[in-house]
Amino acid sequence: MNNFNLDLTGKVAVVTGAGGVLCSDFAKAIAKCGAKVALLDINLEAASAFAKEINDDGGIAIAVKANCLEKASLEEARLEVNSKLGPCDILINGAGGNNPRATTANEYFDEALIDNPDVKDFFGLTPEGFKFVLDLNVTAAFLTTQVFALDMAKAGHGNIINISSMNAFRPLTKIPAYSAAKAGVSNFTQWLAVHFANAGIRVNALAPGFFVSNQNRALLFNPDGTPTARTEKILRGTPMGRFGDSSELLGGLLFFLNDEASSFITGVVLPIDGGFSAYSGV
Repeated sequence: MNNFNLDLTGKVAVVTGAGGVLCSDFAKAIAKCGAKVALLDINLEAASAFAKEINDDGGIAIAVKANCLEKASLEEARLEVNSKLGPCDILINGAGGNNPRATTANEYFDEALIDNPDVKDFFGLTPEGFKFVLDLNVTAAFLTTQVFALDMAKAGHGNIINISSMNAFRPLTKIPAYSAAKAGVSNFTQWLAVHFANAGIRVNALAPGFFVSNQNRALLFNPDGTPTARTEKILRGTPMGRFGDSSELLGGLLFFLNDEASSFITGVVLPIDGGFSAYSGV
């Protein structure tokens, strides 16, 4: 899980979306480095299971229920974290994702699908669905940072890592809201980096390529386990020819968290994508 020997002893880390595959791995890696970790998720049961794994392995972790779209919920979570672990030094804004309400059935415009009630094309997307995905990614990062960076700003040090995506570099078909949202996360990362540069807070982002998670599994694999047509297209566009493993995000994560190795790095969005963003297709 962690062979990088980074010492985060005495640090308090808050990881949102920690009930999921990728962010729970982030929490485990940070705990392995000695930090006390608060796993925040709207699904307390999932976060609690991962917190128990960390504690059983000798780390220090708590699970905290939080809705990253509600500031009051985040403020309650901050009070609990501060009471049980101390003020936040590290914030991982991992909460986010897509939603079927903001996803089209077709990759390209098809006149025959206009007004077809059985197929959701671009013109069938709802403002509510589109806004939900924008909020889930951008507004959640804004609210969580606003709440947890307050202690960092007062202390004069801190480290914030947002989770962007390949969609921020090149929008993928079918998911316009998610693509726009992740581009917003990258831009917001740069804005925060500038804003907090004189406060001792560094802000960077990871931009994962294609990793299998609970959220996208049904898009990538058929019920019988065979790859979908979308998976075949993804792998053709990834020079390394495979999906990433969540452990392959940890090097970038821990590099950003290393205040010696990355002391002059802020406002960076790091692709971890097997070459996807570099490949033109020919």
